[in-house]
Amino acid sequence: MKHKTMARSLLLSLALAAGTTAFAQISFNIVVAPPAPMYEVVPMMQPGYVWAPGYWAWNNDRHVWVRGRTLIQRDGYRWAPDRWVQQGGSYVRQPGRWEPFGGLRTGSSLVEKPVKYQKMKKPKHDNGRRNHGNSGQNH
Repeated sequence: MKHKTMARSLLLSLALAAGTTAFAQISFNIVVAPPAPMYEVVPMMQPGYVWAPGYWAWNNDRHVWVRGRTLIQRDGYRWAPDRWVQQGGSYVRQPGRWEPFGGLRTGSSLVEKPVKYQKMKKPKHDNGRRNHGNSGQNH
């Protein structure tokens, strides 16, 4: 009986030891604001592609510029670019992501609806004649 209890205890100990995993989390604060975005020439996009602008990333002890890139368009979504937000006394980079169109709230920002443009009506033209309020009669 003593051997069975000891065997159970040993098996239980091994099972618990194998089932536990060590978790480590490294956290650091970036207190240096990112520089202003760099100017990039946006290439002509083929249909079905969008431009993801460049952004400043953090590399060890400084900001480094990551160039913009072409992405395949996702229907019904728009690309929200990478950005830095200030939280407390430090800066946190929020990676770029696809957001649905339609004015939905995602986190703390509002996703804008796509803008619909209306074709403007051509102004009435008097073919170079200035009638200054006259009813179109030549005097």
